[in-house]
Amino acid sequence: MRNKPTTGAVTLLIGTRKGGFILRGDRSHRTWKVSGPIFLGNIVHHLVLDPRDRRTLLMAARTGHLGPTVFRSTDRGRTWTEASRPPAFPKPANGQPGLIVDHVFWLTPGHASEPNVWYAGASPSGLFRSEDGGATWDGVAGFNEHPMRAAWVGDYPPPDGAKLHSILIDPRDPNHLYIGLSGGGFFESTNKGTDWTPLNTGCLADFIPTPDPEYGHDPHCVRLHPLMPDRLYQQNHCGIYRIDRPEGRWVRIGSTMPKTIGDIGFPIVLHPRDPDTVWVFPMDATEVWPRVSPGGKPAVYVTRTAGKTWKRQDRGLPRNQAWFTVKRQAMTVDAHEPVGVYFGTTSGEVWGSRNEGEAWTCLVSHLPEIYAIEAAEWPR
Repeated sequence: MRNKPTTGAVTLLIGTRKGGFILRGDRSHRTWKVSGPIFLGNIVHHLVLDPRDRRTLLMAARTGHLGPTVFRSTDRGRTWTEASRPPAFPKPANGQPGLIVDHVFWLTPGHASEPNVWYAGASPSGLFRSEDGGATWDGVAGFNEHPMRAAWVGDYPPPDGAKLHSILIDPRDPNHLYIGLSGGGFFESTNKGTDWTPLNTGCLADFIPTPDPEYGHDPHCVRLHPLMPDRLYQQNHCGIYRIDRPEGRWVRIGSTMPKTIGDIGFPIVLHPRDPDTVWVFPMDATEVWPRVSPGGKPAVYVTRTAGKTWKRQDRGLPRNQAWFTVKRQAMTVDAHEPVGVYFGTTSGEVWGSRNEGEAWTCLVSHLPEIYAIEAAEWPR
């Protein structure tokens, strides 16, 4: 289950509370240069390179007074054009108040066989699709107008609003999609979003009295392994889980984490060539959920056994009094050998490891609060 590693220089695409930034490294991962900001003052929730052409970038952005939108660049970030029709819910025909997109939160390039298709997740929870490279967007009615949507989304919004995220596409089949709802749960479609089925069996939901509810959970981030598409990993509000299809039941693998740390966090990332290797960044989720590194001592944890055992990776990270955390989109990996692992913090630092987490270096500091990081490689 291995594919060929890449060897090019790595570029990190960074979304922050005050704009976008691009952090370019050399082939050795030793020298880094930051450029930006892009759209200073915009909240950039996600900045993603299209892997199908390695030139097109899409950015989900929002300003306080101009509202949510999507920007598109076809020259790797030199120039940008706003979508002529950004993601938006339709106005109700009866004139009653309807849903209004607060912000576009998640961007996913479409299947390799659909070169101009993109998907976007929004807050409040909505799913949108573009068939022209991000210039115009339409709602996916199969979810946005589903008769169960209101029940699935529920009345438990996270502190910064309910959102649809973790839009995953089966590399074997463009019709097979997954989405995550915070809150709401994890859902599957086998007909390109025309209909959806909850996929939450086995997950805890600590704010729902039902022992094993069909929906109403809070997945923080879900990843699908590209070489083993029937395996998915989830960092949930209630722990770390793995599922191996087709049996369809999530198994909690975070219970083997140290009890003093726990298995609550937001991001989860996968080794590109080894379906058993996963990295997470735990946070303090006790009592009032302070959302900081446990004890002010940040660390990444890795499993190379699909969750049977975990190892702490903190060499080079602050030893104490470091009260940051890492948001769900702010951790990523490259495809080098060994794999480079990167994360961005709520205090505006980007940390990187050239050796799969064994040692960490601060690549850049003093950025605004980091919302998202994606690793990309493009020709120089």
